Amino acid sequence: MSRWLGWAPAAVFGVGAILTTGIDLQRALPLRIPLGQAIPLEVAGSVGRDLELSPEELRVAGVTTYLQRAYAVADTAPMAFSVYIGYYDAQVEGRTIHSPKNCLPGAGWEALASTTTTVAGPSGPVTVNRYILQRETAQALVLYWYQGRGRVEADEYRVKWHLLRDAALRQRSDEALVRIVVPMRGNEAEALALALAEHVASSLLPAVARALPD
Repeated sequence: MSRWLGWAPAAVFGVGAILTTGIDLQRALPLRIPLGQAIPLEVAGSVGRDLELSPEELRVAGVTTYLQRAYAVADTAPMAFSVYIGYYDAQVEGRTIHSPKNCLPGAGWEALASTTTTVAGPSGPVTVNRYILQRETAQALVLYWYQGRGRVEADEYRVKWHLLRDAALRQRSDEALVRIVVPMRGNEAEALALALAEHVASSLLPAVARALPD
């Protein structure tokens, strides 16, 4: 037994090497349809308005293409929620998905609570990440997940594992980050924000799937 245990580090190294050999040999896969066409302009009774990322934000994100849209009930009404989808046709060094766990605190938001929730997807329940954030006196509820290559994932470690495996075995690392932000207002803010965010997520899941490569 001790003889075989002595080979364990080499075996682990070998598996890691196999999984990473495909990282630089990936196929860049375009979307089947643009995100702006795939994502409904009206969701949950609110109408969207497209927003642009700054050149610096684009550089840091490294996305192939993206959609950032603020939704409101009327032109003069406060924003009901926002949607961000960043798509990567191939993830390589310097061009990989950045977890909102790292990006949102960098933008001045403080995480008050972090958990998951389940939303209705086209093929059954889907687990997504759920955050409560605060910046000064403002609070917001965030749902986000990773979608691509036939999967919807919330767990960051599983996302990385699937990325390495698919890059090595399928020469694919195309993936999208989907994020919903709902401002929290009023006495029942969290419950109302969660109900709205889950409804929006259920609408986005099949819409994003239509845009992603097969």
